[in-house]
Amino acid sequence: MTVGVEWTEGDDIKWKGIDLNDVVAINPDLFTTPVIAAVNENLPVRDNKECDIITVADRNTILVHKTKERMDMTKYLENQAFRFDFSFDETASNEMVYRFTARPLVERVFEGGEATCFAYGQTGSGKTHTMEGNFSGKTQNASKGIYAFASQDVFLLQNQPRYKAQVLEVYVTFFEIYNGKLFDLLNKKAKLQVLEDGKQQVQVVGLQEIQVNCVEDVIQRIKIGSACRTSGHRLGNSRSSRSHACFQIILRRKGKLYGKFTLVDLAGNERGADTSSADHRIRMEAAEINKSLLALKECIRALGQNKPHIPFRASKLTQVLRDSFIASNSRTCMIAMISPGMSSCEYTLNTLQYADRVKELPRNEMAGEANLMETESGELETSKEGSSCLLELAEDESSPHLSSFPEASTRISELEEKAIEELKEIGQVLWKN
Repeated sequence: MTVGVEWTEGDDIKWKGIDLNDVVAINPDLFTTPVIAAVNENLPVRDNKECDIITVADRNTILVHKTKERMDMTKYLENQAFRFDFSFDETASNEMVYRFTARPLVERVFEGGEATCFAYGQTGSGKTHTMEGNFSGKTQNASKGIYAFASQDVFLLQNQPRYKAQVLEVYVTFFEIYNGKLFDLLNKKAKLQVLEDGKQQVQVVGLQEIQVNCVEDVIQRIKIGSACRTSGHRLGNSRSSRSHACFQIILRRKGKLYGKFTLVDLAGNERGADTSSADHRIRMEAAEINKSLLALKECIRALGQNKPHIPFRASKLTQVLRDSFIASNSRTCMIAMISPGMSSCEYTLNTLQYADRVKELPRNEMAGEANLMETESGELETSKEGSSCLLELAEDESSPHLSSFPEASTRISELEEKAIEELKEIGQVLWKN
């Protein structure tokens, strides 16, 4: 973690970067705190020699340190702060991210509602790693992704007495949106259509629902779908996703829809400058991806401004996600994935600004979106109680960080105060010299 100290010598302004790890010993385990923004250190697009520009200041705040030049060509550091419900650094595991983002949504599905969790970020920022699981070459460990973690909790709740009497059946679907078209990843990539039914609800026509009875069945389907998903080599990432992937866990009672959990791994946004030298197909892919993400952003902006018309039909992605934003019984969570490297600075800022825009949506327009868990301690306790049954069900699997969260937060605050004091002393020494 690096910060900058700026001081003046005559008419010149000097700056020096200081590594906080040299100033105060920080236990990395204390930074596995809850998040909406997750920093991925081990990226295929990241040069290990480049400097980090990201600081996870506390459990809610991320700082971006951007190098700029003044009119006299002297460089200085501009710090931009972003506040979210939670912030994870690179030491947080997929399970930790899941527990504070998608996990509280599982019970919503068992209450007859709809839930959506989507990951957004640049190409190679770790979205597929977080949602679908770890990849080692062509080998996938699907049991370590949010798809599998959510499925595990679904089956745990299904067997609880208060839900077992309802005789709920679990189904899964897996499809991708590529170049504005939908394909079923569990049915030989059969082409699908998005239509509205008589109740004006969005339906994916032709999508095959497969009944599953255990987590192992779900993991097998995830592997089959992931192997069929469209990918390519982009920005040093040999498995760059070129489509939006939607994995759905559906609950049915006596054949009728009871609840639905949609988990979306969005394709990575790209700048035109990064695709200008690519072939026609790659440029068209990138243009379609950016078009759909822009349409999603426009829908979010229209919701935030309470406009009478929301342009959900601008893309297939927004059509599919429409009910996630406007249904009265829906809850949505966004996970923003960023890279800490200097070369990804513009991408990182765009991602954080995009996520910040989502967070500003009023609750009555987008109930629960990324503000799923409140930052105030009292509301945090309420949120914990809401998912208490899930925590009890998997008590043996619970991360030790969860039980020590208050202590970790207190310790982080103490370390921050100590670091700031020592930085002030260093600044005074530099000023004197």
